[in-house]
Amino acid sequence: MTPSDVKATLSFSDGSPSMELPIYKGTIGPEVIDIRKLYAQTGKFTYDPGFLSTASCNSTITYIDGDKGELLYRGYPIEQLATQCDYLETCYLLLNGELPTRGEKATFSHLVTHHTMVNEQMQFFLRGFRRDAHPMAILTGLVGALSAFYHDSHRHQQPGAPRDLGDPPDRQDADAGRRWPTSTPSASRTSIRRTTSRTPATSCA
Repeated sequence: MTPSDVKATLSFSDGSPSMELPIYKGTIGPEVIDIRKLYAQTGKFTYDPGFLSTASCNSTITYIDGDKGELLYRGYPIEQLATQCDYLETCYLLLNGELPTRGEKATFSHLVTHHTMVNEQMQFFLRGFRRDAHPMAILTGLVGALSAFYHDSHRHQQPGAPRDLGDPPDRQDADAGRRWPTSTPSASRTSIRRTTSRTPATSCA
């Protein structure tokens, strides 16, 4: 976002001092009024249930306009990505900001598909879920737990250290994509297996 030359002025009918609020422009969507200092300067909060008129974050990846039914990833409409791009192309887009060329896709696909195995200790994690756990709940927990196994494991760098931009699509970044094709079926199979193998209830006469 970039600052606008226009400012917003908030005044109060009870005689409290007015305050000036900065306005920012995004690359797409409406301008936003920065209210971060509102409470510190006035002791008042805003009231906006459901964030109907509030931007919750500054994102370079996602843009959502619920009223217009728009969902963009890196500027591309979701319906375009869903019909014209495959999974790995979308992963590359989210990580790098642009869709891959043919050569970049081949390199990225090789990197991902040759490192899809998940640590066998994750099986113990899967067994901790209830028999009737929903596969999406299992997947959410599984992906969160992956950070304990694959954090900076290939680069031996401090968290937050800059990437080596001279590398091809980064192995550490690709961890985010390469585990999903394995984790998703694992979560689904775990849920289905436990649900179908449940012992029927019996009654004692």
